[in-house]
Amino acid sequence: MKTIASPKAPLPVQTPNQLEERSRRARTEPMSVLPLGDGLYEVESASDHTYLVDLVAGRCTCPDHIFRNVRCKHSRRVAIEITDGRTPPPGQLAVECRNTDCHESVFVDEEDDGSSTGDEESGQPVYCEAHTLWPGDTVVDRETSDRLTVVDVSDLRADAVRIDAADCTVAEYGTNSAYDPDVPVVGVVYPHATVRPNGVVYPHATVRPNGVVPNSLRVYVFPRTRLEKRA
Repeated sequence: MKTIASPKAPLPVQTPNQLEERSRRARTEPMSVLPLGDGLYEVESASDHTYLVDLVAGRCTCPDHIFRNVRCKHSRRVAIEITDGRTPPPGQLAVECRNTDCHESVFVDEEDDGSSTGDEESGQPVYCEAHTLWPGDTVVDRETSDRLTVVDVSDLRADAVRIDAADCTVAEYGTNSAYDPDVPVVGVVYPHATVRPNGVVYPHATVRPNGVVPNSLRVYVFPRTRLEKRA
């Protein structure tokens, strides 16, 4: 699983003069924290030096802890970021939302089986809460701008699902070539058939001669990353 670090930046502090020196520096100096698993965190300091913090054991590889045996600013920074929700606690890792236009981090269990938001280790991409799809959600096809309704969210990969009518997989289908073949597929329907003024029906659903749209519309399958969630 590819874990990601928090942005390297100082943290907001309202009363820096009232903090103990190491606590103040832990907040005001730009640092980045990378969770490694098993309670270990890699901290890149303001001076671009990198130190390993064992949060559970209360240890750090920096000189301040090794030679003075104190709770250094790096250990404090990890604890602060966990409390603030910027960095995952021991037992979890941070991964990036797989949505094309999103770079939010998502906290997942180290042993996550990928059954909910997904897990890169299990072959399923991870999505943040805002971009996780559920049946009933409205999405937009990035290729055509059509609005669709989600009816099924699968854990099957686009290169493993075949389109019988086209004699190819979803990943191999021509308009899906720009999307990763390892993403899961999503089943959608076009909620309304559209009829042009000349009476020709868009090929999204079968419309009866009397203009009534049947209850069961045809389900189309797309790579997850081709669909953009809309409110």
